[in-house]
Amino acid sequence: MEMQKLTYLEFQKFVSEAPIAILPIGAVEAHGPHLPIGTDNYLAERLSNKVAEKIDALVMPTFSYGQVWSLRNVDGSINVSNKHLIGILTDIGKSLYKSGIRYFIIINTHVGNTNAIKEAARNLYDLYEDLKVLYFIYPGTEKIIEEVRESKPIPGGYFHACEIETSYMLYLAPEYVKMDKALDDFPDLPEDFHYTPTPWEKITDTIVLGKATLATKEKGKKIIDVAVETIVKVIKNVQRQQRRDQND
Repeated sequence: MEMQKLTYLEFQKFVSEAPIAILPIGAVEAHGPHLPIGTDNYLAERLSNKVAEKIDALVMPTFSYGQVWSLRNVDGSINVSNKHLIGILTDIGKSLYKSGIRYFIIINTHVGNTNAIKEAARNLYDLYEDLKVLYFIYPGTEKIIEEVRESKPIPGGYFHACEIETSYMLYLAPEYVKMDKALDDFPDLPEDFHYTPTPWEKITDTIVLGKATLATKEKGKKIIDVAVETIVKVIKNVQRQQRRDQND
């Protein structure tokens, strides 16, 4: 159920029966010549909708801006500091709690947001004992990714506009993919790349980390299906456990 389409009375009724809200969060940043700068937002929104199809949950309007320090100097990218992102997510959680939400689910598709999301969840944990905050970024997909991947991974587990992320888009938002412009790029990462801040314009001219030309809708579906299954399973298990705790 899309939260923004409800009246406040419809919202109240829904929350009284199912106090769970999903926040899709992505980013605005360059994704090579074949994917839009809103790639992470499309992925977060459509992944969240797939999860909501399997559980009774409100899907909130997508939060479209994230921490993109690594690509902040590339045209089209919009960077939000961790400090501000933590504050915004904490405030969103506070508002949801006041409205009766007791399960705040954050579905993130941009790695750069991870630290801020975790810190905001900790803030909310300290404020509200009965608010459960769960955050996900393609959970449970490590094995299936290795099974479907045909290209070598970038050292350190980085993926961006590559075989994997382009496959996600071909499955979830194919209308925005320009496969005729897809290319392959394996940047030669400097020795200290994993140990010091490195703006990505210093390592790549294409903003592609991997072999985008090998992407397919079928690969994307296999991986996303696992992510959805994992998220739904975790949420349902947490709900069951909390009901048991309340009945003890």
